[in-house]
Amino acid sequence: MNAQEIQARILYRDALMLVIDKPAGLPVHAGPGGGPNLERSFEHLRFGLPKPPALAHRLDRDTSGCLALGRQHKGLSKLGKLFQEGRIGKTYWAVTTAAPPETSGTISAALKKLTTRAGGWRMIVVSDEEKDAQKAVTDYKVLGSGGGYWWLELNPRTGRTHQIRVHLAHLGCPILGEPQYFAEGSSRPTAKLHLHSRALVVPLYPKKDPIRVEAPPPAHMIPALKACGMVTG
Repeated sequence: MNAQEIQARILYRDALMLVIDKPAGLPVHAGPGGGPNLERSFEHLRFGLPKPPALAHRLDRDTSGCLALGRQHKGLSKLGKLFQEGRIGKTYWAVTTAAPPETSGTISAALKKLTTRAGGWRMIVVSDEEKDAQKAVTDYKVLGSGGGYWWLELNPRTGRTHQIRVHLAHLGCPILGEPQYFAEGSSRPTAKLHLHSRALVVPLYPKKDPIRVEAPPPAHMIPALKACGMVTG
């Protein structure tokens, strides 16, 4: 993205932190094969500082929405500590292709990274006692439904790789457009992933109220969200 495009995605900015609206389909950093990535555009977010901002956390390539960046060493360090301690509130929106078992609840299922025979990897649900198991907990509630879809709000208490995607598939309600954790025997979906980092609540300054930032849902999610009852202005 050029300077105008990346700057148009700024949701919040102060001396220590930026929050941008990450587009779906663009990885946050370069993979082993290189290619386009969001970090390439961070040079356009310096705003007078000697160095560009850096990622304080990650979002999957196909996930859109709120992404926090540290503008300098102090900001990056404070954000890193807050994320590590689980003190940053994270809210996601997802559209699923089946209903969860309850209208609200908590998914507590440990995750583990599994390397595949083809050289790739995926996250799997394992018992808490299994070697290398990572505790993972996600709260959810249904905000609406319609047209064969369910609109969920999710608050992950932990920050494991692919946590929400795996947890919802494990619950029997995979995300619309899920490219990896779809039901065995079904065809690979053609829709984009309907997972959005809706909001962050960041207690960055001890003597001030937490910073609250929201990202509007991306265009590809709007039809399904409206079918589920979301009202837009």
